[in-house]
Amino acid sequence: MPLNYTFSIAPMMDWTDRHCRMFHRCLSKRALLWSEMVTADAVIHGDRERLIGYSEAEHPIVLQLGGNEPVKLAEAAAIAEQFGYDEVNINCGCPSDRVQSGAFGACLMARPQEVADCVSAMRARVSIPVTVKCRIAIDDLPAEETLFGFVETVSAAGCDVFTVHARKAWLKGLSPKENRDIPPLDYGLVARLKAARPDLTIVLNGGITTLEDCLEHLDTFDGVMLGRAAYQTPALLGEIDAALFGEGAAVSPFEAIEAYRPYMAERLAEGMGLHGMTRHMLGLFNGRPGARQWRRTLSEKAVRKGAGLEVLDEALSAVMHDA
Repeated sequence: MPLNYTFSIAPMMDWTDRHCRMFHRCLSKRALLWSEMVTADAVIHGDRERLIGYSEAEHPIVLQLGGNEPVKLAEAAAIAEQFGYDEVNINCGCPSDRVQSGAFGACLMARPQEVADCVSAMRARVSIPVTVKCRIAIDDLPAEETLFGFVETVSAAGCDVFTVHARKAWLKGLSPKENRDIPPLDYGLVARLKAARPDLTIVLNGGITTLEDCLEHLDTFDGVMLGRAAYQTPALLGEIDAALFGEGAAVSPFEAIEAYRPYMAERLAEGMGLHGMTRHMLGLFNGRPGARQWRRTLSEKAVRKGAGLEVLDEALSAVMHDA
């Protein structure tokens, strides 16, 4: 069954782990979830269960790979397919120093044929979709010429789904954090790409923070991807299925916690720490009475050795009292 690209939650380094995805899945059944970027070398040689393991409830789920070598990316893609991932994606947008030193991520925007070669090799090994997430350009490269040329070359290799972060990546002079804010958004350029290539699935990423934003952009694009908004105000995700897919009623923060609770109990029984799971929930009640106490209780007590669900209940009492 083809994947639905209407709504995706962006991969974020050091944040999008399996606990985060399970929590997000408790808020939305329809969101397309992504792993954080994992290098092809790590998938091939590393602890796969730790690096790319996930729970069945997380489907549909995309594994995002970092790399620039067709043989290695093809091998990693084959492993992803064996693990049951629904899609594999090549990261062509991350501007971090680690990625630059490895000559992949956003660097690949300047080397579209290299990406096309990777796509070809991966598609020859797997039957799941091989997609690309990119920026509009890097550094001083002209945005329209770069984006259109990149998409033309890579799509010719068989990639028909592009998630486009509608900013340049400045590899010289800006930190990864600054690269998420300072380069100006250019939704118009991505809209022109979609108009020029209606045969492709174009998902818009960058600066989208509200349901209203999502609905507006879905008039133009095939899908939208939320990044920081999904992590800072996760309650928003509870409205996605009803608002964007017309399915069911909105999921309240309390309902999401109740759905997440059995997963938390299982992981605690396996010896995992509470904080690793609750850190993804800190913004759940932002803007509501008791939110500060909710955050404080979880931040201070979930990190303690042996902390259990009683900490969650204590934090929850602050917002339930004021609900």
